[in-house]
Parts: sequence; structure tokens; C-alpha cells
Amino acid sequence: MTEGAEIHHRHRDVTGGWLRPSVFGTMDGLVSNFALIAGVAGGTADTRVIALSGVAGLAAGALSMAGGEYVSVASQRELAQAEIAVERRELRHHPEDEQAELAQTFIDKGVDPALAAEVARQISRNPERALEVHTVNELGVAPGNLPSPLVAAISSFLSFGVGALLPLLPYVLGAEELVISAVLSCAALFAAGAIVSAVTARSWWYSGLRQLVVGAVAAAVTFGVGNLVGAAGL
Repeated sequence: MTEGAEIHHRHRDVTGGWLRPSVFGTMDGLVSNFALIAGVAGGTADTRVIALSGVAGLAAGALSMAGGEYVSVASQRELAQAEIAVERRELRHHPEDEQAELAQTFIDKGVDPALAAEVARQISRNPERALEVHTVNELGVAPGNLPSPLVAAISSFLSFGVGALLPLLPYVLGAEELVISAVLSCAALFAAGAIVSAVTARSWWYSGLRQLVVGAVAAAVTFGVGNLVGAAGL
């Protein structure tokens, strides 16, 4: 058997440490602020009011996303750490039982019982490696590879801000018609969806169209609501 077998492929990050909050933040910022601006534009033609609503939506949404992601990921991390501590105690106080449990996991995966027992014995000689194998098998996480709340919060804040800025940008630059913001937002929605397809199994056109439809429907509904409210003089 050769030592250090050559690896011919690499896997992308699927743990969600940065990808999920970045993608969700950008999409949410783009869709929510586009819909907010469309709703306000449906009720008033005052571009200052529309721009102000967009700025407020960007600031409030980015802070809310960052705070929510931080608390969510921190709670998830703390739960994982608590369960890892339980596993560490079991390995310290009941090493034989844990070694037998590890061997059984290999047997359940089709390994010969004698070989499974020997592999479990060798792994169990290193307490930290044994802990890692146990937690990956039982919890699906590794002690040294837990998601970072700070990374999730910063990713969410920045990505939401970028997404929310796009529908607002035409008004900041002096535009007076919603159509300019709508065209830019729709193009960005399609592009963002198409970019996401690079890290998923979906085709770029399907992912792009899906995101475009979701954002366009949200904006159309809020525009209609704003128009009704504005017409009613509320």
C-alpha cells in the first residue's frame, strides 16, 4: 500500500460558514429593498421620500441580518460545543465503551468486525483524534471546524448592504423614475441567481430566472399595495 495517496479532486465548502449568509444576505437585500422602494414609489412620486426609504431599508436590514446571523450561528456553535463536551467526558470516563461504539460504527458501514475493532483501537490511542472521529460520526461536526458567528455576521452585513444598494443607486444618482431601478434590480436578480449556480448543481439560466421571478413578484405586489394606499390618501 502506498503512503499518502494522491488526491485528484477537491470539494467546495459546504459547511455554510460564509456561503449561506453571503448568498442569503445578497438576495435578501436586493429583493427586500427593491420591493420596499417599489412599494413607496407606488404611493408617492417624491424621489426624496423614495430614496430615504431605501437608505433606511438598507441600514435596518443589514443590521438586522448581521445580528440575526450572529445569534443564530453562536447558538448553533454553543450547542455543538456542549455536545462535544459530553462526548469528551464519555471518552475520558468510559474509553472501552466508546472504543466498542466506534468499532460498531465501522461494522455498520460494512467493515469486517476484526478490522473494525483494530481500527477503533488505533484511533482511540489518540484522544483528540478519537474525539474528532466520534463527533463527526455522531454529531456531523468536527471540534476544530465549527462555524464562526463573526464571519456569518460580517458576511451577512456586507452582502445585504451590497444587494440593498443596487435598487437604491439610481435614486442616489438622481433618477426620478422607478423603471431605471427596476431594470437594474431585475438584471442584478438574474445575475445573482446565475452566479449562485456556480456553487450548486442548477443550471445558470434556471437559477437566474428563479431569483428574477421571486424578486419581481415581491416588487410587483408591494408596488400594488403602495399604489392602493397612495390612491386612498392614507
